[in-house]
Amino acid sequence: MYKIYSVSDMFKMSPEHFGDNISEVASEVLQRRYEGAIDKDVGVVVAIFNVRDISDGIIYPGDPATHHNVDFDMLTYMPAVDEVVSGEVSELVEFGAFVRIGPMEGLVHVSQIAGEFLSFDKKVPAFISKKSGKNLKKGDDVLAKISTVSMKKTVKDSKIALTMKPDGLGKTEWISQEGKGRKREAGERRGKGGSGRSRR
Repeated sequence: MYKIYSVSDMFKMSPEHFGDNISEVASEVLQRRYEGAIDKDVGVVVAIFNVRDISDGIIYPGDPATHHNVDFDMLTYMPAVDEVVSGEVSELVEFGAFVRIGPMEGLVHVSQIAGEFLSFDKKVPAFISKKSGKNLKKGDDVLAKISTVSMKKTVKDSKIALTMKPDGLGKTEWISQEGKGRKREAGERRGKGGSGRSRR
């Protein structure tokens, strides 16, 4: 889930930037400090923007830089258990598929890709069902549900487990085909039932 927070902080402006645009310097400093970092309370910091209300600089003894209070907005992403997310398959391995969801990746174990068995074909590479012909390849768009989340100090070390087995989830092509199949079945049932009118 994405959220925006308003934050107040302080940044330091070194002497070599005294002639530069202070808003641009503040944005650069804050982006280096925060973007890509993980906070246990708000998640991954995706972007810093709307830098504003920069105070006059304070100089401390022995430090030639100026220190400024500043307000800014922070876009964050925190994955939540049971949240349904859309993403793109970024990598396939024998034990499952990695899916890019926003600034992070989640793993769909091979047992959670679909409600039927799919085997891994290294030559394609793809997960393929011999029964239905379904296949999952790198670059495919999918809908998945978050099963578990383990947030660590870095994005690389954090773990997200996903599932695509429940109805309405999976590769977008599968969902579209399943929807058409349900409409066709409903039409057939209506046809067998006739118009529903009775003659007196």
